[in-house]
Amino acid sequence: MSIIYKKPESLNDTPLTFCPGCTHGLILKLVATVIDELGIGGDTIAVGCVGCGGYMPWFMDIDTIYSLHGRAPANATGVKRINPDKVVFTYQGDGDLASIGTAEIVHAAHRGEKITTIFVNNTTYGMTGGQMAPTTLPGQKTTTSPYGRDPAHCGNPIRICEMLSTIDGAKFIERVSVDSPANVRKAKKAIQRAFECQIEGKGFSLVEVLSTCPTNWGKTPLEALERIRTDMIPYYPLSNFKNY
Repeated sequence: MSIIYKKPESLNDTPLTFCPGCTHGLILKLVATVIDELGIGGDTIAVGCVGCGGYMPWFMDIDTIYSLHGRAPANATGVKRINPDKVVFTYQGDGDLASIGTAEIVHAAHRGEKITTIFVNNTTYGMTGGQMAPTTLPGQKTTTSPYGRDPAHCGNPIRICEMLSTIDGAKFIERVSVDSPANVRKAKKAIQRAFECQIEGKGFSLVEVLSTCPTNWGKTPLEALERIRTDMIPYYPLSNFKNY
């Protein structure tokens, strides 16, 4: 009997612990599938961080390390410089990368570090209770903005891709989504291109993935996917911002 579908070999058999409807599991599957298809599983090192994305090392069947909150790009820099023949990537959420980790990601890109970052943006601090994040949309209610984010008080949400694309050392920057089968396919292609950018020694690469958080948004999984289309994509347009 021919095999139609199987679990990526770079994922282990640990049951996923993400909330129902959370797209972290889908994003991890895309990363694992790309690693398998590129044949780099034995030469890849992943750097996890704090937040829901910090569960990544539990599920990946590759070498992984943890870092402090926001510091994954710094750790990945050290790992890559010591092991220049390895493929090194960070897996970070918006509460991690776009807040306490902003300096780390900006300077890693500025130095042109040959690492890859998978940046999962769900506009909230998912693990710690749904607080407002730097990416929280105007008017969005969270546990720390119960009346909705007020740009006059909090500033506008930060657009990471647009910012990093202005940096010379950043060679591949793209924002994708996983709200539909067509966008999932595009997301996979972008992740592959980001890894290829590193493998070819071009420089820093990052893929931002618009993701759901049904639990903290107070929505069903289907409603959460619709919110990506109606609320997130208009503010965070899907685009390739830099392609080496």
